[in-house]
Amino acid sequence: MRILITGAAGFLGSHLCDKLLGDGHDVVGLDNFITGSEANISHLMGNEHFTFYKHDVSNYIFVPGKLDAVMHFASPASPNPLSPYAYFNLPIQTMKAGALGTHNTLGLAKASGARYLLASTSEIYGDPTEHPQKETYPGNVDTTGPRAVYDEAKRFAESLTLAYHRQHGVNTSIVRIFNTYGPRMDLEDGRALPNMLKQALLGQPLTIYGDGSQTRSFCYVDDLVEGIVRLLYSQEHMPVNIGNPTEMSILQFAQAINEITANPAGVTFIEHARSARDPQRRRPDITRAQEILGWQPQIDLRAGLQKTLPYFKEKLNLA
Repeated sequence: MRILITGAAGFLGSHLCDKLLGDGHDVVGLDNFITGSEANISHLMGNEHFTFYKHDVSNYIFVPGKLDAVMHFASPASPNPLSPYAYFNLPIQTMKAGALGTHNTLGLAKASGARYLLASTSEIYGDPTEHPQKETYPGNVDTTGPRAVYDEAKRFAESLTLAYHRQHGVNTSIVRIFNTYGPRMDLEDGRALPNMLKQALLGQPLTIYGDGSQTRSFCYVDDLVEGIVRLLYSQEHMPVNIGNPTEMSILQFAQAINEITANPAGVTFIEHARSARDPQRRRPDITRAQEILGWQPQIDLRAGLQKTLPYFKEKLNLA
């Protein structure tokens, strides 16, 4: 197939490029480098099966030649308010990537008769009152808070994607992505894993906000990409959760990182005024992924962290 990937220079987009090229496809990558990195795709430049265009997906997209699939992954995604690349600090660009970018890429898929895959997020569930989260759960969301620019952009994108499927017959699919980690993730992303892994490698105590009882589920990037590609190859149209259902508290997670990195500094607790919609618990119900795609994660946290450590060490000049 000839496949377009927006956000191709991002953490997930670049791994998707690798996987699909490895499967024998031709890949066309789009990215405007607002949050993506040229370093993530530098190894692909010169590959005759990879073409790259620097482009903002919120503007009209023209790609010469027929496309067999369109995968829309372009969006700021960092929740770190201190990062200039976070959706908090790129609110309009984030909304435009989810709204105009989805509209433009759906139009491209419609014109080419291509399979379409939207990258959505577990954040559409908000601070869930249902646990674990099934695809049928409509969410407990805030439309006006600072997180809303990301959450609501993705919720709108899902609605628009299904509208194109129902109104125009576009062959669409939607993946709801849960916490993912691995090489090429931004060390300043702001999520628990990059924060703590960086601190552990520097021999610092791991910062825990609150009492550490809040939970997360962490999926290694290779597992996630495998699930996404299986969804692309399927004929499923409704949203599918892809993530690791192994749930742990942030305190348990910090202890695991300190053990794996042999960090003697322990943890430090910081009082944290939790925002009204900051999710307290997060775990995917992956029943549909298992039944429809025959997919479930294969790489446990310890193995995934060992695969991720060399990248973090290199970025911290510890290699």
